[in-house]
Amino acid sequence: MTSHDDARAVTAHNPDQVEPPIPAQPREVPRYDVMRWRGRRSTACVVIPVINEGDRIGRLLGRMAALGVPEQADVILVDGGSRDGSLEPDRLDAARVAGLLLKRDPGRLSAQLRCAYDFVLGQGYDEIVTIDGNDKDDPDPIPDFIAAIRGGVDFVQASRFMRGGVEENTPLKRRLAVRLVHAPLLSLASGFHWTDTTQGFRGYSRRLLADPRLSIFRAAFSDYELLAYLNYRAPRLGFRCREMPTARRYPKGEKAPTKIDVRGEFRLVRVLVATCLGRYDPK
Repeated sequence: MTSHDDARAVTAHNPDQVEPPIPAQPREVPRYDVMRWRGRRSTACVVIPVINEGDRIGRLLGRMAALGVPEQADVILVDGGSRDGSLEPDRLDAARVAGLLLKRDPGRLSAQLRCAYDFVLGQGYDEIVTIDGNDKDDPDPIPDFIAAIRGGVDFVQASRFMRGGVEENTPLKRRLAVRLVHAPLLSLASGFHWTDTTQGFRGYSRRLLADPRLSIFRAAFSDYELLAYLNYRAPRLGFRCREMPTARRYPKGEKAPTKIDVRGEFRLVRVLVATCLGRYDPK
């Protein structure tokens, strides 16, 4: 669906010359159990954070299997504590899921991602793609994300709003918040022109996630902080960032599944402001 010709890329500076080295930070990773692991078979992986996604995760895994994603990248789920039976072994077997991690400590999305990134970096993956488990994102561009990272891009951000992207049934409040507040503020603060900054559909190089100047393994990243922080910090450090067009579809005629309530929206605003002010930067 996507092509590299439709993507915008920037290499701001040499990442080795932007800032002096930062001393190693304490490595803070929530406790997690490896519930399923068949071993690494690729240099690339797809990380899917889930919690009580019901049939949505089944549909996403089925679409990825039909596209042949498990042949190109190891699929790894990181569960925040699902209780709906959506991660039964038969379903994971049918979708050729390579790994399942279960977070044991408190925390939301960023805590799940810290578990996953700790695991995949430890297993030696070089290309790491993340996609939400709620089946809103078309997984078709996953191979393009992997190819871009192998070609030297450090951070690929999915965008439904750039040329070639598709958005369907996006709630008006969500659309205005991203287009008029979230993406503009992160663009201004980071120096990179972002159009879609709340999506979890992304690709990262190993070099980026392991860089001590980002220091992603900190307890400060527990809720949605890590997503905004990477949009802000990676361009400032000179990592090569790119947006690529994707399709994101909300269910038509029914309440869109979301983990973000009114209190969550206030938390997102607070996180956005703190990020743009550099309050999550390593000390």
